[in-house]
Amino acid sequence: MGTVHPFPAREGEASQTGFDRIELSRIVELYGRMVAAGLWKDYAIEFGRDHAAFWAFRRTAENPEIKIEKRPALRGRQGQWALIGEHGMVLKRGHELGPVLAPIERRLVKLVAG
Repeated sequence: MGTVHPFPAREGEASQTGFDRIELSRIVELYGRMVAAGLWKDYAIEFGRDHAAFWAFRRTAENPEIKIEKRPALRGRQGQWALIGEHGMVLKRGHELGPVLAPIERRLVKLVAG
């Protein structure tokens, strides 16, 4: 096995923002349940300097249905997590991932019950 060396960053430059293992597994688990329900077909992930985002698509060629965004700079204010709808409107914002994902999980429960 080889050794992985981080790509050298310039001094004063912010490092890349990402999801940790628990956050990503929670998001991907929800994505899997939505795929099994036939609601989502594709996803995309973006890692930037100031944010990380997960997009879920109904079909590959469409605009994303939802975007789950993590912005650590907003941690002290309105919360680092945001659920953004299809047209760019913030549907839910918070400090914890669970409550931000709740509207999507609620929609999944209604499909099973109804």
